[in-house]
Amino acid sequence: MQNALPQTDKEIAEYFNAAANKPASEMEILGAVVAEILQAGAPISNKAIISKLIHRLELESDVASLDIYRQLLELVVHKTPDDLSV
Repeated sequence: MQNALPQTDKEIAEYFNAAANKPASEMEILGAVVAEILQAGAPISNKAIISKLIHRLELESDVASLDIYRQLLELVVHKTPDDLSV
């Protein structure tokens, strides 16, 4: 079964509005977190990423975004090696 492409102006507008309302992907958010850390002049480390994600969790009210932040936090905590430098 093929996906039908939008044909009318209304369908095209609905297609792009639906895409604009989707939450950003995990990797897009992780990229934004890393960019924020770099813009602040801080080195990238697990600790810096975890701190930034926790800060975002504390400020966020959107349930979908909270879920993404939690998943990213779990990924960073459980899937990456600990920082060796103190």
